[in-house]
Amino acid sequence: MAEISKKDISEVLKEFSEKNLDPKFTKIDQRFEQMDQRMDGLDKKVDQFKDEIIQRFHVISEDVISQVKLVAEGVINLDEKFTREMSIFRKENEQAHEEIKAMIKFSYAELDRRISTLEIEVQELKRRMDQIERRSIS
Repeated sequence: MAEISKKDISEVLKEFSEKNLDPKFTKIDQRFEQMDQRMDGLDKKVDQFKDEIIQRFHVISEDVISQVKLVAEGVINLDEKFTREMSIFRKENEQAHEEIKAMIKFSYAELDRRISTLEIEVQELKRRMDQIERRSIS
């Protein structure tokens, strides 16, 4: 029987590898390369999508910020207007209050004068009644 040497085994394995394994590994390598290319394409799409989302977020946030600024300006304007109106209202209210106090004071003085006049007239009538009663008794 013929003896198989290490060299023979090595050549057979090399030949088997070249015929059977290498073409399969080459196909697998090609598929991995295709997958890498597809993954690179997906990575680019994801990066583009991310950049687009970030850009849209910036646009939306700038719009929201500008609207918040408008609302803040409106609140400031309303506060200033309210402050002015309250100041005018307070002045008008105080003026009306002073006028009412003056009218009450005048009315009180007039009533006091009328009551005093009535008291004098009542006293005069009592005095006359006393005189009449004294004459009728005598």
